[in-house]
Amino acid sequence: MQIVSDVVPPDVSHVLRCVIKSEPIPIQWDQSLPVFAKEEFLRAVGDEYGWLGGMDKSGTLRCVLPYTIVRKTGLRMVRFRVETIPCRAGLDVAEEKSFLNSVVQHFRRAGADLIIPPTNNTLFRTYPDGARPAPYGSYMIDLQQPEDVLWRNVSKTSRQNITSAQKDGVLVREAMELLDPAYDLIRETFRRSKMGFMSRYSFRQFALSLGENCKLLVAERQGVAQSYSLFAFSTPSAYWIYGGNSQAQHPGAMKLLQWEAIRLFRALGVHRYDFFGARVDPPKGSKQEGINKMKKHLGASLSQGFVWKYSLRPSRAWVYSKAVRVLRGGDLVDQEEHKMKDYSTKVGS
Repeated sequence: MQIVSDVVPPDVSHVLRCVIKSEPIPIQWDQSLPVFAKEEFLRAVGDEYGWLGGMDKSGTLRCVLPYTIVRKTGLRMVRFRVETIPCRAGLDVAEEKSFLNSVVQHFRRAGADLIIPPTNNTLFRTYPDGARPAPYGSYMIDLQQPEDVLWRNVSKTSRQNITSAQKDGVLVREAMELLDPAYDLIRETFRRSKMGFMSRYSFRQFALSLGENCKLLVAERQGVAQSYSLFAFSTPSAYWIYGGNSQAQHPGAMKLLQWEAIRLFRALGVHRYDFFGARVDPPKGSKQEGINKMKKHLGASLSQGFVWKYSLRPSRAWVYSKAVRVLRGGDLVDQEEHKMKDYSTKVGS
C-alpha cells in the first residue's frame, strides 16, 4: 500500500519558516497537467472557477490549485476537483500546508461560505489548520510497466473472467456516440444501489467539456451493451469516472472493459490508471469492501491521502451541514472523519 500523505506534526518549526502565499493566476493548462485542471471542464462544473498559484518569498511559482465555486440555495461553496499540483521547483508537505492556510484566507476574503469535500479523485497530502479532515484513498495502476507485467498483476480469477468474455464474443470499443444509452444504463446501475445520479444534461455537459480528453467505452455481446464506462484522461492519469452494467451482463464483460481500457491508456502514453476514489478500511462484508477488492484484483494498489472541508462563515455553513445530513446522512468527511485517529497512528508507526 502506498501512502501519499505525510502527517505533519503541529509543532514542526519548518511550517513557520516556509510561507507559500496563494494568489490568482491565469489558467495555462496543457496535457502534462491533470485533466480536471482544464479550463473547459472547470467552466462546465462550476459557477465560478480559476487557478490559485502558490508563491514563495522570491516570487517563484511553487504550486497550482484549480478550484470551482458552486452557488446553491444562496451559498457560495468552494470545491476542488484535483489536489495541489506541485511545480518543477517542488513542494514539501509543510510548504503545502502553508499554501492551503493561505488558500483558506483567500476564499474567506472572497466571500465564500464554506469549502466542501473535493471530488473523489482528489487526495491532498495535508490540510489547513482548522479544517475537518478525513482519510481517503484511490486504487491506481502504474501504466509505465510492460503489458505482460500488468497482466500478471491481475488476479487469476479476473484473468479467467476476462478470457471467458473474449471467448464468448464480448467486444470492447470506443463509443462516444452512445452517451445517451450509456447515461441510461449508468443511472439504472446507480438506482439499483439506491443512489442518485446527475441529470442527462449534466452528464453530457461533463463528458463534452473534456473534449478529446474523454473516452466512453462499451462492452457488447452480439450487439447488446453489457457495460459502459466513462473516462477522463491526460498524460499524468486516466480516471474511471462512471460505470454502468446490465443486470444480465456476461460475468466477465466489465472486467474485460477495464482491461482494454488499461491497455488503451497505456498505449496513449498515460502514466497512471486511477479508479477514482476508495474508502479506507471499509467495514468487512460491505459493498465498499467488495468494490475495493475488485479494483485490487485488476492489479491496482491503494494510495492514501486526505479529503477535508472548512467552514468559512459558520453562520451560513450550517445550512449546508444540516441539509447534507438530512439528505445523505452527511458528506464524505462526516462519514469518514472518525477514522483519523487510527489512520494517523498507522502512518506514524
